Amino acid sequence: MSADLHQGRIVLNEWVGRRYKHMVVEAPDAVVAVPGQFFHLRLSSQWDPLLRRPMSIYGIDEDRGWVEFLYHVRGRGTALLAGLVPGDTLDLLGPLGRGFSLDSAWRGILLVGRGAGLATLAPLAEQAVQSGMDVFAILSARTPDRLVSVDRLHELGARVATVTDVEGTSEVHVVESMVREILHRESVDAVFTCGSRRLTKLMQRLADTHGIPGQVALEENMGCGLGMCYCCVKPFFREGRVYPLRVCREGPVFSLAEVIVDEL
Repeated sequence: MSADLHQGRIVLNEWVGRRYKHMVVEAPDAVVAVPGQFFHLRLSSQWDPLLRRPMSIYGIDEDRGWVEFLYHVRGRGTALLAGLVPGDTLDLLGPLGRGFSLDSAWRGILLVGRGAGLATLAPLAEQAVQSGMDVFAILSARTPDRLVSVDRLHELGARVATVTDVEGTSEVHVVESMVREILHRESVDAVFTCGSRRLTKLMQRLADTHGIPGQVALEENMGCGLGMCYCCVKPFFREGRVYPLRVCREGPVFSLAEVIVDEL
């Protein structure tokens, strides 16, 4: 796993709705990242705040040397990120962690995500389409204005359905019915999820029932992002036993079958 330091230049940092910002960073040496990996961003030239912030990639443009992020502005750290303007520099450490994996023999995949997790799944959809796979997606959020990545997935040719809390369509039993219909009707060889424990538990159960593999990208607070501080350790099933694994190092992408959802 590479853990290189990069000095990036802000190309774009604009609002997407009222809660999210889309940031594009020019960092040519960093475009080796794969979907599901993350960068650890230093938020200030000073040491306050002390810790970096983990940020999963939203997109990679190898030709222009750009790395994209889509983030929820909700605390002091992301507020500092939100204040960056084109031309500013940003210190990036990464890419870090284990990303998603695709099997070239798969015909189609299903993505089920919620909130900021939708940003993590977007580059996976792009990679799958480029590999000739069909992509189906169910995107969940509290309100319609919090749905992100919808246009991007449509542009890729993915078949997208959206559900929201305010419309009463995001309940687990409703999403389960939608997933079952897709799995019954379409050629789906794997499922992927991010952004919700209840959806992770649902997809874990349905993947097991249908005998197909699944992967989940976990969201977790991290200290170092390198696996040295052990602050992001969670228990996982492997080889018939429970092991403590670091989300930043052995993950953040794990097999759905390994995850102990109630411990997240």
